[in-house]
Amino acid sequence: RPSPEEAQLWAEAFDELLANKYGLAAFRAFLKSEFCEENIEFWLACEDFKKTKSPQKLTSKAKKIYNDFIEKEAPKEINIDFQTKNMIAQSIQEATHTCFSAAQKRVYSLMENNSYPRFLESEFYQELCK
Repeated sequence: RPSPEEAQLWAEAFDELLANKYGLAAFRAFLKSEFCEENIEFWLACEDFKKTKSPQKLTSKAKKIYNDFIEKEAPKEINIDFQTKNMIAQSIQEATHTCFSAAQKRVYSLMENNSYPRFLESEFYQELCK
């Protein structure tokens, strides 16, 4: 469990929250309670994807991310526009580290501007700061 001081640091910046293992876990639990944990799962999958070295692994991970989060009726479909989805569908054929960048930025911004402020207001977070 994080100290109240540690938890209070998460309110300073969204990146502080994501960089802290407790912060990330707490935020993920909060998103789960709001039925939108696919956003953080997608963001984390993209972070992992960008660290992939092997070209074969890059392609297989790209397809998995696409199948899990992007394609229509995907089990954890994220809310992104049609053009971004199409762009990704084309780019994963020759997967590069940037094929999910636009979608990841959009999801990050969505979390930072919508979910994060609600998280900071939540009773759950307020309790951690006491």
